[in-house]
Amino acid sequence: MGREIGTVLVTGGCGFIGSNFVRYLLGSHDCKVVNVDKLTYAGNLENLSDIVDHPNYEFVRGDIADRALVEGVASRGIAVVINFAAESHVDRSIEEAGVFIETNVLGTQVLLEATRNYGIPRFVQISTDEVYGSLGPRGSFTETSPLVPNSPYSASKTAADLLVRAYHKTYGLDTVITRCSNNYGPYQFPEKLIPLMISNALEDKPLPVYGDGMNVRDWIYVEDHCRAIDVIMHRGKGGEVYNIGADKELPNIEIVKIILNRLNKPESLIKFVKDRPGHDRRYAIDSAKLRNELGWDTTYPFEEAIDLTIRWYVEHQDWWRKIKSGEYLSYYERMYGHRL
Repeated sequence: MGREIGTVLVTGGCGFIGSNFVRYLLGSHDCKVVNVDKLTYAGNLENLSDIVDHPNYEFVRGDIADRALVEGVASRGIAVVINFAAESHVDRSIEEAGVFIETNVLGTQVLLEATRNYGIPRFVQISTDEVYGSLGPRGSFTETSPLVPNSPYSASKTAADLLVRAYHKTYGLDTVITRCSNNYGPYQFPEKLIPLMISNALEDKPLPVYGDGMNVRDWIYVEDHCRAIDVIMHRGKGGEVYNIGADKELPNIEIVKIILNRLNKPESLIKFVKDRPGHDRRYAIDSAKLRNELGWDTTYPFEEAIDLTIRWYVEHQDWWRKIKSGEYLSYYERMYGHRL
């Protein structure tokens, strides 16, 4: 067990990365975790069913934009806030931008105000590399790259980051911002590329690939991301931004073909569909600052981690089959049905 760190307020802890981080935190440190989650479509209580009775874990259902609720939790001697809570899917932000502004911008401001009012020692904002916009064929995003978001989702995360920066500069709040590349691993909602492709392939359904499939992302295994957040939470310098990446750039189509190969499924399942508006061509993260200043590095090579991920979805089909029904199916049809 790691060091004692008091009570950690994790927002959005029933989502993909949040739930992995809650589980990681309880397994690595002597701490209490209070998880505040609104339980929107991507927040799933089953993601943490294995720790629901853990003596150091508490779940509070609520919206981070609910000032009274947030202040009630913040008043309980919180040592650090880790803000995962966000609407995060680009396609959904194109459909309905308003909820992204409410959660990602207003919700972050409410959390920052509560952090200030109740003297919480540290605030960690979990952001995204999408705030930097799209890269050309060469180079990588650094922490000083301009913020040029291209979707309502990334614009809302950019606004939240700027609020976090402003609260540090104006009020002296001890804030840190992390910007990570694309994550993959267990419990990821099956609208994201890797779990969508795995689950569709297992069902022998078409695998919809936007455009020519050559949009490039830097892929990191979720547990490596959790370890990075842990390091930054403890040793990151107040007011700083830290990029998190695994230096594993791959185009979407290559990811899809790897998944089909591992599952012994034919490439004929691939169906190229009309590209979405404002689809960034390439992201790549330079995480040298995090590696050099704080000593973090990845643990899982991509080849090992993608196999672990595929195996998890194969072995947990009940989990994702429950999700791929009802509202999810109607959304899926709106997004892809007319494109196939």
